[in-house]
Amino acid sequence: MITRRMAMGGAGLVMLGAAAKPVVHEVRMLNRGAAGSMVFEPGLIRARVGDVVRFLPTDPGHNAELIRGMTPDGVPLARGLMNRTLDLPIRRPGLYGVKCAPHLGMGMVALIAVGNVRAEVAAFQTAAARLPTLSRRRMTAMLQQVV
Repeated sequence: MITRRMAMGGAGLVMLGAAAKPVVHEVRMLNRGAAGSMVFEPGLIRARVGDVVRFLPTDPGHNAELIRGMTPDGVPLARGLMNRTLDLPIRRPGLYGVKCAPHLGMGMVALIAVGNVRAEVAAFQTAAARLPTLSRRRMTAMLQQVV
């Protein structure tokens, strides 16, 4: 005989399993998008630990790679090849800065926010200050959306 407590416990486990399922976030690398030229779309990705962020070379001539000094501690720098998909597994909470190497000077950056990142924003803004002007502006605008 199934008691009410057993039924409620089983329903809770089903809900926990559904909530913990990893998500694949697709980000397109574009010559032109809603935010202008040379963009990742979306530029701001909110993910959870266990998710994967997939960068798709929608337009030719792009890559995606993590920016040195703009990742959580212990995260190895990932670097995608030109015109190739990059799957970035999210293993730690924090902020991840992403760039397209050939178009960094044109502002082609993205931001991945994982978990509660408010405490990290100030240090990340300091690192973002070293980016080229257009990239710094875009990164700063995305950081303001995270806070």
